[in-house]
Amino acid sequence: MTSSSLLQQAREDLARREAVLRERLADPDFLANRGLGNEVGIYLFCYDPALELEVRDLAARLVHESEAGTLPCRLVERNLYDLLLGICDERRIADAIPRMEAKRGTTALLDQLRKTASTDAFAQALDYGPHEPGDVLLITGVGEVYPLLRTHALLDNIQHLFSDIPLVVAYPGCYDGSAMRLFAGAEGRGLEDGNYYRAFSLV
Repeated sequence: MTSSSLLQQAREDLARREAVLRERLADPDFLANRGLGNEVGIYLFCYDPALELEVRDLAARLVHESEAGTLPCRLVERNLYDLLLGICDERRIADAIPRMEAKRGTTALLDQLRKTASTDAFAQALDYGPHEPGDVLLITGVGEVYPLLRTHALLDNIQHLFSDIPLVVAYPGCYDGSAMRLFAGAEGRGLEDGNYYRAFSLV
């Protein structure tokens, strides 16, 4: 298939996935985490990474509809890259990052950032309260913080914080119920992104 055909196919698949997502966001059982057999309601909304901008637009539209009351839930979006910037600002290191990378290199910078913007720090930045009935947490920006933050490690750290509401991760790649492959799409196999067994594929 040509690249344009693959892209069109990916767009059609995204439209199908959006329809399923909208059904879930209007489903009382989904919003109440019912029918999961005591599992935490963590869902991966996978999409072709070539459609990143379309998915960002979709997330913005859904949040707007939620705020306008046309979705029967309160969709709370948290972008991981924005959280990273907030963590760096809070620790007062944001201005020093370009100098650090120029002086010590990208690998050393990543090592330092992993200590400052740790998985724990991301978990604390994601948490909010009180959760309300009908809340859904939407996590975006997964690809923007790679390789600093790995999705499976984040989910391990936050599942106890969001046991009472559904959590949807917009994931630019694929998930087979155990293995995650980041940036996997029609034109590439992506990167191994670890294993996680407590999430559900949304579609």
